Amino acid sequence: MSKILRIIPIGGLGEIGKNMMVYEYGDNLLVVDAGLMFPENDMLGIDYIIPDFQYVLQNRDKVRGVIVTHGHEDHTGAINHLMEQVSAPIYATPLTRGLLEVKLSRGGLLNQVKINTVQAGDTIQVGPFQVELFHVCHSIPDGVGLGITTPAGLVVHTGDYKFDHTPVDNWPTDYAALARFAEKGVLALLADSTNADKPGWTPSERVIDPAFDEVFRSAPGRIIIASFASLISRMQQVANAAERHQRKMAFVGTSMVENARMARKLGYLDMPDELLVPIEQALKMPARQVVLMTTGTQGEPTSIMGRLSTGTNRQFDLIEGDTVVLSSHPIPGNEESVSRTINRLFRRGANVIYQAIAPVHVSGHASQEEMKLLLHLVKPKHFIPIHGELRHLKQHANLARTVGLDAEQIAVIENGQVIEFSNGEMSLGERLPGGYVFVDGSGVGEVGPTIMREREILARDGFVLVSIPLDRTSCRLKGTPEIITRGFVQPRDAEDLMEGARRVVSETVDCTANGRMQADLEQTLKSYFYSRTKRRPMVFVTVSQS
Repeated sequence: MSKILRIIPIGGLGEIGKNMMVYEYGDNLLVVDAGLMFPENDMLGIDYIIPDFQYVLQNRDKVRGVIVTHGHEDHTGAINHLMEQVSAPIYATPLTRGLLEVKLSRGGLLNQVKINTVQAGDTIQVGPFQVELFHVCHSIPDGVGLGITTPAGLVVHTGDYKFDHTPVDNWPTDYAALARFAEKGVLALLADSTNADKPGWTPSERVIDPAFDEVFRSAPGRIIIASFASLISRMQQVANAAERHQRKMAFVGTSMVENARMARKLGYLDMPDELLVPIEQALKMPARQVVLMTTGTQGEPTSIMGRLSTGTNRQFDLIEGDTVVLSSHPIPGNEESVSRTINRLFRRGANVIYQAIAPVHVSGHASQEEMKLLLHLVKPKHFIPIHGELRHLKQHANLARTVGLDAEQIAVIENGQVIEFSNGEMSLGERLPGGYVFVDGSGVGEVGPTIMREREILARDGFVLVSIPLDRTSCRLKGTPEIITRGFVQPRDAEDLMEGARRVVSETVDCTANGRMQADLEQTLKSYFYSRTKRRPMVFVTVSQS
């Protein structure tokens, strides 16, 4: 009897971001991608979220390699956290390798990790997995999908892709490789579902060029273009527009500067030396001669664009006549933050151009007609939608049914649900435990659901701190309890409320409560504050005896 191929989604299924997939055969694990996810609005204080790859750590000795399909954060952002604990080679194309090296060097891991450079069209052997890398068009150069030949059959893993016939780098998706896989017989296709609810075809990156030309022609002053720091193709388009319209270009922010330098060095960003100037020089030049490129398209408060919108950016501020271009689409869950940032930028005198009013961004993901074409090209026996929220995965499954796949050939699963293939048949395995791993400052996984709930309560209703002085001998109040509030009410505006709280304390103090006095006081005060205000602040009681 043949061994079982197990496909284990660690991240990216049931959500947008933190993509990570594990292929397991016998005592061998192949890891594909290690991404992060941006926090949702209610995840207070969280910097980003990484996959819960506990299963990989439990089997770290079996990891034969890590393949990274392309350089975007949702596929690379957790690489430091993974490679700190797993000793295995990384395989990446040249641009993706360069972006990984920037990350690993920041984490002090660059000299500890072996990275193998691979090219689209290469075939590599990783344990029992023979992996053919094929080029896919996306919104970043050098993206690849994977044809993974296992003893159980051939699996095609697309990564992020679109069928752009006129990409910025003139390198379309490798249709011939997809057809070649179909001739061999594809056991399972795992395909990107991000735009499964978008009808038609995703527009070509080329539609951005005329939009940029219009912006550059009409902007009366500086142009500030915000994009992802890893979006090298967008850097190229901005550089081309700047050259056409006789403007100098400056990159702003550490990640943008480092990635641009690396991309130029590797030949993925083609721009003349005289076009590029340091930000310090750009700020002294006439406004009509300058374009700045920075990050902050998702409304992140600490990003340069976020700080510009609130007037707290240190290096430079917005001035009347600036044109701000947000060359991105809000990640699901970030729409509110992005809208708030746009409004603030307008309020500060900038003219803001974003996707809803001009085609300054197009998606890098396939839409419905491209997804149907992929299914026709690959002709898989089984289909697993990946990369998307549950609504995207379900819609992708519906599309697969419209092109001839039966329901039993399709598996819509979420993170942790193992899929097993044996003798050509697909079945559900066990469900692995897992969830969000929050990164907060230097802490990884230290913030859990309990702390997040406490943060929500503190943000919603504030807290009350009550300090009670007791006489050690008589166990009576030695003075007036001190009450401090934050985010609840102003004590000077609620004297009556606070006086009532002091009476509650006086009536509740009981030294015979066998160590439960503080807990009883906190519960009684919570009930009192709710009865008076219909709000539930966190209440902390400290008792000092003397």
